[in-house]
Amino acid sequence: MPVDPIKLEAFVHQALGDLGAAMTAGLVALGDKLGLYRAMAGAGALTPAEFAARAGIVERYAREWLAAQAAAGYVAYDAPSGRYTLPEEQAEALANEESPAFIVGGFQAMMAALRSEAKLGEAFRSGAGVGWHEHDPALFEGTRRFFRPGYVANLVPSWLPALDGMVAKLEAGATVADVGCGLGASTLLMARAFPHSRFVGFDYHPPSIERATALAAAEGLGERVRFAVASAKDYPGTTYDLVTFFDCLHDLGDPVGAAAHVRASLAADGTWMVVEPFAGDRVEDNLTPVGRLFYSASTFICTPASLSQEVGLALGAQAGEARLREVIQAGGFGRVRRAAETPFNLVLEARP
Repeated sequence: MPVDPIKLEAFVHQALGDLGAAMTAGLVALGDKLGLYRAMAGAGALTPAEFAARAGIVERYAREWLAAQAAAGYVAYDAPSGRYTLPEEQAEALANEESPAFIVGGFQAMMAALRSEAKLGEAFRSGAGVGWHEHDPALFEGTRRFFRPGYVANLVPSWLPALDGMVAKLEAGATVADVGCGLGASTLLMARAFPHSRFVGFDYHPPSIERATALAAAEGLGERVRFAVASAKDYPGTTYDLVTFFDCLHDLGDPVGAAAHVRASLAADGTWMVVEPFAGDRVEDNLTPVGRLFYSASTFICTPASLSQEVGLALGAQAGEARLREVIQAGGFGRVRRAAETPFNLVLEARP
């Protein structure tokens, strides 16, 4: 078939846009690390020299970084004055770590994931996996910072209330296991909201458990929440009122085995809450900007993680609700329903 020059030109422009976006991602991660967005937030219009002085960096680098950010639409540029401004909306997403819109952790995580490109290339050829623990440590912190804003916005206000009778249990005093807790963002949010309940976070990755324990102590929650090293198939306990899996079921090598272990660890009237990336059941349902992000992250992180473990089912981050239901029901759960959703997450409630 002959090449259509118009389509070819359009695709090249698309690819150039992606290349520029990739370079911008690196500059966003660098700006976050150096505190550049925080230096601009609320400061009004700044010359490169004024910005450099506020940020503690060299003016020549400041000028180039600002121009790149302006070209990307991350900062605003006023040509007559030669000044740059961080708009309030961008400041909310780039400089306010407590905002539900904070997005910078995703850039940190993706830059860390890209550092595993050589390992991933070998895995593509061999079929082996790349374990979560084999990635650059910045991935762990970036993942916490990326997911936490969504949990802040939804976990206590809407997801837990969507579970049948769960808020009343938590207010009275429940026992909760947060499995695959990573650095404990979800565990700590629940512990802060429900002081009469007991929380334990489990993760197979010892450095993550150490960091989560330190974060709990820093927040003054060390006496009400604890963290321990354990996998999704061997964590201890048999009478949990609630077991939670946040964005991790698809990462497991044997999610069916994990589901069976959850079933055995619950009290008779216990609940399993499974939070997963939002996805439709067909590939064509997920060919969207969100699906693009999740498929890409799944290729670099989630699928290799599953393939590094026993069974290696490799659900992927866009498994879809129907496939997730199959896995959960295969583990012994008779009732599964979609309790809540956001543009980025599916929340499933599973009962015996």
